[in-house]
Amino acid sequence: MNPDFSDQKILIRELEKGNHLALVYLMDTYHKSLCVYIYSLSSDYEGAQDIVQNVFIKVWMDRHKLHAVKSIRNFLYKSVYNGFIDQWRKDKRMLAIEAKHLENLNTIIEDNSDELLEKQIALINIEIENLPQKCKETFLLSKREGLTNIEIANFMNVSIRTVESQMNKAFRILRKKLASNANIIELLIYMGNIIALY
Repeated sequence: MNPDFSDQKILIRELEKGNHLALVYLMDTYHKSLCVYIYSLSSDYEGAQDIVQNVFIKVWMDRHKLHAVKSIRNFLYKSVYNGFIDQWRKDKRMLAIEAKHLENLNTIIEDNSDELLEKQIALINIEIENLPQKCKETFLLSKREGLTNIEIANFMNVSIRTVESQMNKAFRILRKKLASNANIIELLIYMGNIIALY
């Protein structure tokens, strides 16, 4: 007989024990309403789904701390709201950073011949091929296929943290290999934009 997950105390207890059915119940019960809530704040459906998914992952990863939660519903809504605020702050910072990078990128494209750009992109591709296998797969799914971290995690059947770790490792290796050419670093950051042109 399955536990009565509608009883919050039982639900939290089963989550802490690692009962996957409890997690399924939690997601079935709250996923849609949480997405609607965050969408009402952001008007970004995909972004809302990412935030909610990240919260459920964090709940599962930190399930041993749930005994302190008095209301699972309030806890989830507060968590996704905090996730929205964190993303908003990150996006605000990134807008300023991206504006500068895009300005630099446009300058590179305007100031260099097609032949030189092709050589620089070829050099990037060579170094990408030399990345460790998992790093390369993750990097290409992100930069060449345009997948989000969550989509990559689902495709590769790994955690989002693993995807982030592989992406950071890939960028760290590539920056080190290509450090002698600042222009190439700018191209690397916006590789997806450049591939569309060449």
